[in-house]
Amino acid sequence: MSIPFWCVFIAALLIYAAKLPVARAMNAQTGGYDNHHPREQQARLSGFGARAHAAHLNSIEIFPLFAAGVLMAHTTDVFGWWVDLLAILFIVSRVLYLLFYWRDMASLRSMVWVGGLLCCLLLMLSPVFRWLMVQP
Repeated sequence: MSIPFWCVFIAALLIYAAKLPVARAMNAQTGGYDNHHPREQQARLSGFGARAHAAHLNSIEIFPLFAAGVLMAHTTDVFGWWVDLLAILFIVSRVLYLLFYWRDMASLRSMVWVGGLLCCLLLMLSPVFRWLMVQP
């Protein structure tokens, strides 16, 4: 399996890793995890719990864009260090994003979010870059 595909797998796991602090906050802030109405309970979270929930939701939101970028690069036979680097940088940005969100470091969180978004967009545009490089 290629590095970008491994990164897609890791990005999928990060969605669920981001859920763990939410569950912990739900248990701590509201006296136990309400498995009958978890979304209502999540809506009542504050502080760290609310930030953890928002980070989890953002992990879900960005995943399709990253997966699409990797698939666009793969299906057009764009390989090499550039695609690998973008995929790895995306994962690094997402780990930092989660840490910065949990620690309420809003400016740093926003910067790494933009970096991750750029990785996704550049992955999606990688077929164009490849086409430009092979044109006479």
